[in-house]
Amino acid sequence: MSRMMHQCVRQFGQKLVHRRGADTIKESDGLKIHLSAMELVFLGVGRNLGAGLYIVVGAVAKYVAGPAIVICFLVAGLSSLLSRLCYVEFDARVPRSSSAYVCSYVTMGQLWAFIVGWNIILLFLIATACTARAWMYAFDSLIGDLISQALERTVPLHMPYFLATYADIFALGLVLLLAVLLALGVPESARVYRVFTGINILVLSFTIVSGFIKGDLHNWKLTNQDYTLTTAVFTYSLGPPGAGGFVPFDFEGVVQGAATCFYAFVGFAAITATERGDLKPQRSISLFSLLMCFLAYFAVSAALTLMVPYYQIHHYSPLPEAFLHVGWGPARYVVAVGVLCALTSSLLGDMFPMSRLICAMAEDGLLFRALAKVCGHKEIPVMAIMSSGSLAGIMALLFEFSDIANLMAVASLLAYSMVSFSVLVLRYQPDQNLSKNEKMEEETEMEPVVEGSLLESEPEAGISNILKSLWFPTSTIPTWKSGQIVSGCAFLLVLLLTILSRILAQWPSQVFSGDPGLTTVAVLLLLITGVMVIIWRQPQSPSPLTFRVPALPVLPLVSIFLNIYLMMQMTSGTWALFGLWNVIGFAIYFGYGIRHS
Repeated sequence: MSRMMHQCVRQFGQKLVHRRGADTIKESDGLKIHLSAMELVFLGVGRNLGAGLYIVVGAVAKYVAGPAIVICFLVAGLSSLLSRLCYVEFDARVPRSSSAYVCSYVTMGQLWAFIVGWNIILLFLIATACTARAWMYAFDSLIGDLISQALERTVPLHMPYFLATYADIFALGLVLLLAVLLALGVPESARVYRVFTGINILVLSFTIVSGFIKGDLHNWKLTNQDYTLTTAVFTYSLGPPGAGGFVPFDFEGVVQGAATCFYAFVGFAAITATERGDLKPQRSISLFSLLMCFLAYFAVSAALTLMVPYYQIHHYSPLPEAFLHVGWGPARYVVAVGVLCALTSSLLGDMFPMSRLICAMAEDGLLFRALAKVCGHKEIPVMAIMSSGSLAGIMALLFEFSDIANLMAVASLLAYSMVSFSVLVLRYQPDQNLSKNEKMEEETEMEPVVEGSLLESEPEAGISNILKSLWFPTSTIPTWKSGQIVSGCAFLLVLLLTILSRILAQWPSQVFSGDPGLTTVAVLLLLITGVMVIIWRQPQSPSPLTFRVPALPVLPLVSIFLNIYLMMQMTSGTWALFGLWNVIGFAIYFGYGIRHS
């Protein structure tokens, strides 16, 4: 009985870490996608320059960071860049697929791949719902808030702490309409996407130039007296004044703003999920898109806060209302058209890769296989498109933009941290294609060492051998033993970095005030440095890759630390929703996926 139980547990564990063979990946894995390099650039830029630019900028500048929002985008952009560099090496390990999910399945195992894929699905679902809500806000602001007032009267939800104040039927209809458009075929959607993205870029250029022409540097040096004078003139609700100046909400505001602003940089995941099919992975495309989007965010946020005092920025329609503030009323309508085009292209950019990812996971049996059904000679995943579109539409119907935007940031930060961790561990692992004879030779070579350690009469000798293997590896190429050392050290580092991030996020002022917190941080930094040196001393894999992350192990660890630190800025409500999503995911995986994969 016990033997059968042991066998069942062993098979269960093997299933969790089962890796998909790289030779099973075909060019049609998932779907054939016929997009050129320029179309992929449009996809990434259009995806990024959406709700993050036209809604998040206003909310963060008004309530969280003030003019220092430009620093928030710098921090968020740096975190995104480090994550993307790790993505590039991760992609290079499985040349025929640039999907983070597929790469995780091939290199890290089934459970790891499911967690990555499941959270990227959450990322796209929330992005779609948020952008649909933002589209409604922008259009509603243009026509004098007629839609929101009508919906508040007809379909109020009366659950302000859990749901939106009213059911947004308009946003639901918009998502379903675009889902139907995608189901008609990629080429038709791609043409619409290019046109809308082009209009978006033109309007953004006009906004940036106009903002610097009409901007006033005094808006970066505001005082409490300015706020008092504004309160006497304007009767509508203003944002909090903070301490005034360029950083009115101090360092905490900048960090919290950076965590929310990470919303703006998740669009390169759309390229990662799409860069396959008959197009060879062009890994510089998403880096180029990321740079373009960072410059756009930096310039637009600077122009906006120069045009309007941060506490007067309109929450839901910041850019059109900014032109109204400086006396350029007609320009408001031009910008509003650009906003609607940008949000439409961003919606398509979210829904396009989401359906492909769901289809790929369903083909592997990790999700319900009915979702993998395709129709027509173009192999359109109609079931995946309509099911994901319906779910995203329901989220847009019931939830407020601000309640779920941070949830998307948590999902993306976790997925990117897992990719950075994978890159760190895989660089130090032996070749997966190692033959049985080579493995036996390695075990034979290890035997005298084990026997020798058993013959030692003093325990100090055993400890000395362990320390020697940590600091002075016997092999110049990765072995099973060195790979296990790196894996264990990497998990320990993630734990230490999580504790450090929690302390810095929860008690930032106490850490540098001479309290015990400073001693704790110093000890953690020493431990992190020591473990990192142990990893650095281990041999790296000589396997050729088209791109290798520089400065290993430092760069992936800095990426993981930044991501975890930003995650620690989120509220308990955000973490509760995130935990609920993953509980649902694990229920699907252990109840269905592990048996059908």
